[in-house]
Amino acid sequence: MRSYRMTSSLGTAAVLLALAAAPALADDGPDRSFTIEDPRITESSGLAASRLHPGIYWTHNDSDDGPYVFAVDSRTGKTVATITMKGVGAPRDVEAISIGPDGDIYVGDIGDNLNGSWDHVWIYRFPEPKTLKDATVRATQYDVKYADGPRNAEALMVHPKTGRVYIASKNEDGGGLYEGPAKLTTGGDNVFRRVGEVPWVTDGAFSPDGKELVLRSYFSARGYAFANGRLGKDYAVDAPLLPQSESVTYTAHGSALMYGSEGERSSVVRVDLKKTGDGGGGGSTHRAGGTRDTADDGDGVPVKGTTVTGGVVVGAILLLLLLGRRRRKG
Repeated sequence: MRSYRMTSSLGTAAVLLALAAAPALADDGPDRSFTIEDPRITESSGLAASRLHPGIYWTHNDSDDGPYVFAVDSRTGKTVATITMKGVGAPRDVEAISIGPDGDIYVGDIGDNLNGSWDHVWIYRFPEPKTLKDATVRATQYDVKYADGPRNAEALMVHPKTGRVYIASKNEDGGGLYEGPAKLTTGGDNVFRRVGEVPWVTDGAFSPDGKELVLRSYFSARGYAFANGRLGKDYAVDAPLLPQSESVTYTAHGSALMYGSEGERSSVVRVDLKKTGDGGGGGSTHRAGGTRDTADDGDGVPVKGTTVTGGVVVGAILLLLLLGRRRRKG
């Protein structure tokens, strides 16, 4: 989102500094780390793993792009379908995307750069296409309001079992988790009510079994047990170092998280989740802690533990600023 930007030089330098500290590991098969090659996608702000097409990830640009959603193949980084939504108004600040148990794609036009200046936001919904090709689809538009007043948000998550929609608001001092009505309706406002407290959030995703919710920020990520529509115990989740961390989704089978970033040729980095040994897939069977400390997205973006990563980034930026100041004085 445009309200927060690391300069490209500092972001690139931070990645290079971390790269020097860790070797790269390769991924095989679908759902690998990849680089988004499409020159039209410069502000990828959300990710959703396809339920119909293995290895395909749905994404979209931030504000001022139009009613477009892109299907990107993780094996090549290339766009294999561009969907144009019709039947909706002009998108204002699209920040999130999720797929529900009905197989529909939900697009969250929920951002607010002025932090609460708009009295309503929108959700768009359409069935995931069975065939991957450029197409125009009719989407349903839902009006959304918050029970406690307007606010900025970048995370929209559809529960994979109940189909209920949740939104996490974004605030530096901490935001809220908002629960939508049991069923979204047209012709009136869908009121979302605050049901939990969350940190600064740029995106979120439910595990495929609906028992875990991961929320990410610019420098870290946290997981939460989730039951009966409420947050439970939280725990640390590994997150990669990226120039601008904007998105996260589980792989379709729940064995890994995919983290995305904004920018031209932005990276999407896979982080495998630690199995607990109960033999299931996703959610409670894959708890905190990656199975590796590094991953390679083709450009060599390393994965580190959340606390360490934040320290590395801040330290690298301070070092670069100090060196730049000394050069100017020289």
